[in-house]
Amino acid sequence: MRFVLVHGAWHFGDLWDGVRSHLVAAGHEVHTPTAGGLRPGDGMDVDLRGAAEPIARYIRDRKLSDYVLVGHSWGGYLVTRLAIDMPERLRRLVYFAAYVPAHGRALIDELPPALAEAVAELVAPDGSLQIPFAMWRDAFFSDGTADHARDVYERLRPHPFRTLTDKADMTGWDAVPKAFSFIQPYEDHDIPQGEWARHPRLTSRLGLFRLVGMPGSHEVLLTNPALTATKLVEAGRD
Repeated sequence: MRFVLVHGAWHFGDLWDGVRSHLVAAGHEVHTPTAGGLRPGDGMDVDLRGAAEPIARYIRDRKLSDYVLVGHSWGGYLVTRLAIDMPERLRRLVYFAAYVPAHGRALIDELPPALAEAVAELVAPDGSLQIPFAMWRDAFFSDGTADHARDVYERLRPHPFRTLTDKADMTGWDAVPKAFSFIQPYEDHDIPQGEWARHPRLTSRLGLFRLVGMPGSHEVLLTNPALTATKLVEAGRD
């Protein structure tokens, strides 16, 4: 299989390296581009289209097609944009602990109000958003060691907050191939479980889809890359 793996907020392409190594060892082709606003030197005034554009350019420059497009977390907004803009290149669309957008709704609209307010208070004057370590450790990285959590945290990059408030434009979604999967880590707690959980609240927007469960936190791609690779293959198969 050919995979295009799209990272989430505060991440960048190389954070997929552990997963990539397992997929490549199993004979798969893997691409891990970095979104606009998360590359060194990028400014923070970036909307969703601006974030997706470098990934779209990466795909076009390499003439990639027939790929499984995977979006982790915030990356669900980006893979949705890419699928709408290039539906003819897509084999399957996989949401990995990801947001499934709705027309006219931003990611911030999908958070519980108290959490949305808390996130907005963390925005710096330059428009960047950084996550406190305590939130990262308990809500995102709960299944990793303290040392590993700290090591990854120190590599995270400031995130352009505008990409969380930009409303999704789903015009053209009807042309996207109806081949969807959703990977659900059981200990995912970056947003509260229950009524605010992504599944089934957001996954219901997909209609028919393949649900793939796995143990692990929101950042299981970093804490258990071998299992993540296995689950990506399961989610991506025909």
